[in-house]
Amino acid sequence: MSERVLQRTASQGPLQTLTRAELQLDVLPCTTDPRPRAVRAWVRFGATPVQVDAEACMWTPRAVAIRFEIGAREYRCWVWASAVESPP
Repeated sequence: MSERVLQRTASQGPLQTLTRAELQLDVLPCTTDPRPRAVRAWVRFGATPVQVDAEACMWTPRAVAIRFEIGAREYRCWVWASAVESPP
């Protein structure tokens, strides 16, 4: 997806992230990777879904913490593990 389209999408609403209740970090093991790996992930800005190139920084058996950039701005969020895939 073009950078321009991503910037427009990002302006349509706040980046959505999983809640504490959904993450269950007090119950599930969480891994932090000192060398985050490249992934493709589905995220939502407001109600608009978009797939982005990102880095997986942390994960549990159910969710992945990712970071990615659009323009000069860095975004971070937690998404369901099924929303993340290795890049082609």
